[in-house]
Amino acid sequence: MRASFRLGRIAGVPVGVNWSVLVIFLLIAWGLSANQFPRSYPDRPVVAYVLAGLAAAVVFFLGLLAHEVSHAVVAKRNGLEVGGITLWLFGGVAELKGEAPNPGAELRIAGVGPLVSLLIGIFFGGIAVALALTGYEGLLLGVLAWLAGINVLLAIFNVLPAAPLDGGRLLRAAVWKATGDRTKASVVAARAGRILGVVLIGLGFWQFFVGAGFGGLWLALIGWFLIGAAGMEERQARMGDALRNVRVADVMTPQPQTASGEMTVADFVDNYLFAYRHSALPLTEEGRPVGLVTLDRVRGVAADRRAGTTLAEVSCRSDELVLASPDEQLNDLLPRLSECADGRALVVSEGRLVGIVSPSDISRAVQRGSLRGQLATGRPGA
Repeated sequence: MRASFRLGRIAGVPVGVNWSVLVIFLLIAWGLSANQFPRSYPDRPVVAYVLAGLAAAVVFFLGLLAHEVSHAVVAKRNGLEVGGITLWLFGGVAELKGEAPNPGAELRIAGVGPLVSLLIGIFFGGIAVALALTGYEGLLLGVLAWLAGINVLLAIFNVLPAAPLDGGRLLRAAVWKATGDRTKASVVAARAGRILGVVLIGLGFWQFFVGAGFGGLWLALIGWFLIGAAGMEERQARMGDALRNVRVADVMTPQPQTASGEMTVADFVDNYLFAYRHSALPLTEEGRPVGLVTLDRVRGVAADRRAGTTLAEVSCRSDELVLASPDEQLNDLLPRLSECADGRALVVSEGRLVGIVSPSDISRAVQRGSLRGQLATGRPGA
């Protein structure tokens, strides 16, 4: 999930927000200020309901951010890199680069998020109870009670044993610990996620038809998301298993054709395009990679601008490149592949370009790895 804009850094981790957050933010604020708060606390000024709804929505998303930051902090303490945190329509996601090294680390990373949400809920609930005991009955009590309830509910939902929820990670850690097989554990958690998704879709449509309205459709939408995300996790787990012990050097295309960044787009199109059989062209200076240009980027240059545009101007910059060493494990490279390079990595040895890894190289490696596994176990292909 890409961030539409960045908020800054927390604990050294970039934090961003996707535009879809605005949708759920407005829905929460509207639902509270136009329905729940007026119904529970009538005869207040309209502006009070609006401010209370907006305040509750803001604090709710701060709680989501704390949930994801806790994942990131614990992941870093367990040796994983964190690419960033993004808040979006379905909450938040911490982009972890790589896998937990052992079941214990998986348990700690996954478990801390729901724990933080639970503690936030208890905190707000405690303040609400204390205010109620003093006889206070103002709108602030409603805000605190809602924040307490929603955070406890978030913690409970997240520990459901189904990927990609935190509970799915906890399930994976338990199965991994019991069997010693990370791939099997990932598949079990992913299949549990798909089952939960089907249940939520069914429950959501049932609620919609009996009068729950948007709430039922929202539940069904969450179920649909879980099914898709769980299926992706299972595919990634099987791909990771197929690529186990495969080095970058085993799959890369060695000594790829290169070009200078000073070459114009017109020169490339007129003299090199049809002679070059790949869809990405590394740019080098004295054998060192300085950029990567794809055919899609070249295609985006208008014909009347090609003579005055260099390849360097339309390429991925050097700081956007994904670089790998020949002896690096391919599984370690996959999480680092950049969207700028369309899933490609440049292979470098002693600073000089020696190869390129493309999506087709990875696809062939997965097919060979899967075949190797089938031959080793005597199983036919699934």
